[in-house]
Amino acid sequence: MSTERRLPLTGSALKWIAIVTMLIDHVGACLLEVFVMNAHGTSPLAGRFTGEQIMAWYDFDINLRLIGRVAFPLFCFLLVEGAVHTRNMGKYMLRMTVFALLSEVPFDLAFHDTPFFPGGQNVYLTLVLGLLAVWILKGWRVQIWRLPVGLLLPAFAAQLLQTDYGAVGVLVIALMFLLREQPWLRAVVCVVVLVAFNSLEWPAVFSFLLIALYNGERGRQPKYFFYGFYPGHLMVLWGIGRFLLLEVV
Repeated sequence: MSTERRLPLTGSALKWIAIVTMLIDHVGACLLEVFVMNAHGTSPLAGRFTGEQIMAWYDFDINLRLIGRVAFPLFCFLLVEGAVHTRNMGKYMLRMTVFALLSEVPFDLAFHDTPFFPGGQNVYLTLVLGLLAVWILKGWRVQIWRLPVGLLLPAFAAQLLQTDYGAVGVLVIALMFLLREQPWLRAVVCVVVLVAFNSLEWPAVFSFLLIALYNGERGRQPKYFFYGFYPGHLMVLWGIGRFLLLEVV
């Protein structure tokens, strides 16, 4: 009888944790910040709340957003796992790109209450550019030019396009790939990079504690549900903020 301890979390379990914490984050970023707190000056509920009420919602929002900081490192880790194990990198990239394009209007509606907002692009595009970085970095020990190109070109593109997390997001994905055989160094470096980018990213520590419990198995995954959850939940949150809250408040 084997005494080997089996780690408890599959890739599927990590993905579920990522989408639940992302949903919690977006309840704050969309419903509270856009519609209740009127952070972007576009809320149809503007003027319906007192300053005291808004400050109370602000405190609640901060807690939701902190919980949500767990999601991004998990998505980055799972992206790298997918990139390492995929049989067809081109198809993987194409699939991610299609969902990045499908997500842009829901993203703009949810976070800016408009179908077209050129000042920021959704996180799927950050993941696509991170995946491009990993694609370039594969084999960098043989072709050393891949290292600077894989790190700088996708990061520059993310910053230019103003994607969610920008160049820092792409850098984190690249570091997760380059340091995947040194998990504790990977955790420390990625957390330092994220916190240097934004001090509120400190809950990423919990992401890496969860990653440490990953057992290397994919687990059962309703693949297209996970892909479609991002644009789908953004549309639902926008609909609640734009139509339902108007009736309730």
